Amino acid sequence: MRTIRIHADLPLTPGTELSLPVQAGEHVARVLRLVAGDPLTLFNGDGNDYPASILVVGKREVTVRIDARQELHNESPLSLTLAQGVARGEKMDLIVQKATELGVMRIVPLLTERSEVKLDAARAEKRLAHWRAVAASACEQSGRARVPEITAALPLSAWLDSLVDDGALRLALLPEAMRASRELRFTAAGGVLVVGPEGGLGERDIHALTTAGFDGLRLGPRILRTETAGLAALAALQAMHGDG
Repeated sequence: MRTIRIHADLPLTPGTELSLPVQAGEHVARVLRLVAGDPLTLFNGDGNDYPASILVVGKREVTVRIDARQELHNESPLSLTLAQGVARGEKMDLIVQKATELGVMRIVPLLTERSEVKLDAARAEKRLAHWRAVAASACEQSGRARVPEITAALPLSAWLDSLVDDGALRLALLPEAMRASRELRFTAAGGVLVVGPEGGLGERDIHALTTAGFDGLRLGPRILRTETAGLAALAALQAMHGDG
């Protein structure tokens, strides 16, 4: 029987009753068509699942009872940040969704030299909320109980200025690089992976990354699209150094 998991950004405590957030409640009632007595599992990003039971399905709200707390242990031991050049349209949604499924801990949308996407303040805030919802939905599907952090989109230079020397391995996907993923050695601090947008990273981007201590990483002999490159790298890194 498939477990129905719902993200609820609320404090969750066994033995308590609560009303689901409006969007989650509408999904439970109108899309999933669950009724009173049906089980479901809630999570709020603290690393636990919360098995629950539906008490009331009303026109405007769904009330549930939290029955228990279950700690999950399915997070990767390899802490990875994906710094992704913002891609056009649904490509970015795909990247956020699949990176979440692959266990990434943080996603940083970057505006680089060759970025084609332009975001004013209002649009940037709307896109950020949308990407966070995509990540939460991917956690529902994949069984993760920790939602990756997604930051506001930043120019590459501003993001590099904000980095601290925490020991994380700094990598940038570059077709001309010679270093392979099997040669890497990670510490407990994990790693940061930079992926360019459509058109790749420009010369100024590469110079800035090199100056900030980033090494080039090569996946193979073929040029991958932006929506493929980062995901392929994450899968390889997890298989060799994390989940594998």
